Amino acid sequence: MIRLTYRIETPGSVEAMASKIASDQSTGTFVALPGETEELKARVAARVVAVRPLPPTHQASFSDEGGGATQFNRADVDIDFPMDAVGTDLSALMTIAIGGVFSIKGLTGIRIVDMKLPKEFAAAHLGPQFGVAGSFALTGVTDRPIIGTIVKPALGLRPHETADMVGELIEAGVDFIKDDEKLMSPGYSSLKDRVAAIMPKILAHEQKIGKKVMYAFGISHADPDEMMRNHDMVLEAGGNCAVVNINSIGFGGLAFLRKRSSLVLHAHRNGWDILTRHAGLGFEFSVWQQFWRLLGIDQFQINGIRVKYWEPDESFVQSYKAVSTPLFSEDDRALPVVCSGQWGGQAPDTIAATGGSTALLYLCGGGIVSHPGGPGAGVKAVKQAWEAAVAGVPLDAYAQDHPELAQSIEKFADGKAA
Repeated sequence: MIRLTYRIETPGSVEAMASKIASDQSTGTFVALPGETEELKARVAARVVAVRPLPPTHQASFSDEGGGATQFNRADVDIDFPMDAVGTDLSALMTIAIGGVFSIKGLTGIRIVDMKLPKEFAAAHLGPQFGVAGSFALTGVTDRPIIGTIVKPALGLRPHETADMVGELIEAGVDFIKDDEKLMSPGYSSLKDRVAAIMPKILAHEQKIGKKVMYAFGISHADPDEMMRNHDMVLEAGGNCAVVNINSIGFGGLAFLRKRSSLVLHAHRNGWDILTRHAGLGFEFSVWQQFWRLLGIDQFQINGIRVKYWEPDESFVQSYKAVSTPLFSEDDRALPVVCSGQWGGQAPDTIAATGGSTALLYLCGGGIVSHPGGPGAGVKAVKQAWEAAVAGVPLDAYAQDHPELAQSIEKFADGKAA
């Protein structure tokens, strides 16, 4: 069985609505069907297996569905779908168990809050090729987070200007650099020209010190064949990582890429907020991320502490736990990428929120490249902040003899500049 947990909100009976979801999303329709036999239902019908009531709410999530009601009943409902009805195809799972429930009349709210998949899904999908262990091995990092940055300005830099910034960052000891998700292959900075300008600097640095900085080039494209050509261009130049905008390329695009890929696949989740931002509608990240991990994502952006966007800290903590928890084995974990308005100042709270773990990629944009001493000083400041956090030393104390960190605190501590 495949188990989905739905948080149902309705002015009527939650139990009746749960039964309707189970029927509508498996064998049933609006009227009785001659072919809907007991034998058929026993094989493929979804079944309500648990209803856990929650306190009612007085505001409908779908406001136009509330009618004249002033109280809306809520419950978490477990519904099991037989493997015979769904199989292991993730598009079938999304269509049958999730896609149709949002259109059911009488619901004033519906959110997918949990999903438990049987072991057959592990055998049916490739999962991460590199994951946590591979990301750390390729960057040569041990006993601390991978420290990364994003090329900023996000758009507008020409290839030689990007390469100049990359040169400064790698000399400062950064572990990871990525294209902003908005940068793919515009006319002023085609992927071909960007690869040609950046990779010689990375390879020369590797020859000098024996460490290859991981650079994630933006290869996303609506045409899977074009995306593969982008992949091959990066690989042939000696690159080892790619940014993929997973909502933009879709399940099929990622599956096509993963089967043929030799690069670490770094997921940007732009568009995810549409599916989760309303607390009574959409998905929990813990559900949604399972699809992309099964399809082969190695590194997953999950925001961070005190982000510049809407997401609260507790949501980050839940997302970190989700991507760090095995679905079926340790190898299917994705590397958590802590990002969005990060600078060294969040390091102590991040390590506390993750239970002391440093198994993450700490990704800063403005928190590194807009450092008063330049991007190189920004890298040093973030490294110093993590040294202090791991050692349990307050940042202000550590900054007394680490000038880059001191400058960073002075600029970013008010939370407005990074």
